[in-house]
Amino acid sequence: MATIKSFTDLSQSKKLAEILPLESADCFWDYDEMQKFHRISWFEDGYNKESQLMLNENNICAWSLAALLEAIPQEIFDGEYILNITEGCDNRWALTYDHFENRNHSYFGLSICADNLIDAFYKLILKLHERKML
Repeated sequence: MATIKSFTDLSQSKKLAEILPLESADCFWDYDEMQKFHRISWFEDGYNKESQLMLNENNICAWSLAALLEAIPQEIFDGEYILNITEGCDNRWALTYDHFENRNHSYFGLSICADNLIDAFYKLILKLHERKML
């Protein structure tokens, strides 16, 4: 059975905080000092100056699926390829950039498969960042 995730996990969040603008985050990992664990909290009005005060080495920005979808380009190479999200075999998700006119032609240099969409978008963002396409 595929894993269901609603937001980036702590390690993914730390890495994305180095890549994505913090303003694109819609939640954060809030560290509870008394109980010594992280829990997810949501920015009430999005990320802003007040949000910055809540963040420190223990409180880390995180991204929901909606925020990740907003953070990546929906098209690349001047619209020649558009993002395609597909649930494939074995309940795995595939993210590809398909040719605008010929859906049978994909830019496979950025194709990703993962058990859930959060992990797929995370991997895609890392690839886009590597290629300086964000």
